[in-house]
Amino acid sequence: MKLAWLRSLETAHQDCVWACTWVPATDKSPGLLLTGSLDETVKLWNPEDLSLVRTNTGHCLGVVSVAAHPSGKIAASASMDSFIRVFDVESNNTIATLEAPPSEVWQMQFNPRGTMLAVAGGSSASIKLWDTAEWKLISTLSIPRPEGSKPSDKGSNKKFVLSVAWSPSGGQLACGSMDGSISVFDVQRAKFLHHLEGHTMPVRSLAYSPLDPRVLVSGSDDECIHMYDAEGKTLFSSMSGHSSWVLSVDVSPDGAAIASGSSDRTVKLWDPKMRAAVQTMTNHTDQVWGVKFEAVGGGVRGSLLASVSDDKSISLYHYS
Repeated sequence: MKLAWLRSLETAHQDCVWACTWVPATDKSPGLLLTGSLDETVKLWNPEDLSLVRTNTGHCLGVVSVAAHPSGKIAASASMDSFIRVFDVESNNTIATLEAPPSEVWQMQFNPRGTMLAVAGGSSASIKLWDTAEWKLISTLSIPRPEGSKPSDKGSNKKFVLSVAWSPSGGQLACGSMDGSISVFDVQRAKFLHHLEGHTMPVRSLAYSPLDPRVLVSGSDDECIHMYDAEGKTLFSSMSGHSSWVLSVDVSPDGAAIASGSSDRTVKLWDPKMRAAVQTMTNHTDQVWGVKFEAVGGGVRGSLLASVSDDKSISLYHYS
């Protein structure tokens, strides 16, 4: 397994780039790269040459997360202004504006069927689920308080929810919190299942393996990448190699590799079998907030990886 650097775009945004994801191809459009920035804009890029397809405005503070619907026709951006803007990818028309209380909108992801949008609820210590047919809030999955704690306890806000990930079947949701814990929910029953322990600092990124629905990968400020059996509640691998916070993780479409982005300004490719990094990319000059593989069907190798950074740039690599 290896990454080959393809191209970078230096000033992709006017300020730090905090989020990226891939918009699936449709019958009208090829797959596009979607990025969100502190400059309050969301941009769509053609991965062939990193040419700008269009710029979306509408937020009045920095964009912390972007998500693409599996149809490739709809996408969403979440901002520090506590609004989520849902828009038509082709026309850029706003489809819905979802409002949340301050500091309750962080990472978000559509479920595999595209019927729900899950939003990491920040200080609400919960995941919010929005229905994509009518854009109504349909469920709040709350992390239970530790036994014996009172609502007024100072420690209760430690469950500040930063990250969220759907299992490949869409049956389970995991979220990562500021205190280093990961919570797993059964979505259909709206039921908290269990915590996954092991991290000691904020869990900023989560990703399930596309091939093994039990495997959940996490990245944390403790500089470690963990692999859990999310159903068996066990931590079966811990990998270290970054010299600062791990801000983003993703699992390759073939399930054989993990990519990570860090405050140490590097992108690393990891071999989970070896429990080690096999490659380090050093093209960014500031912390790397997002890494994302483009999904290709059938668990095959040969996909694109994108990375975005506080250095305002986007980089693309070929994974093989």
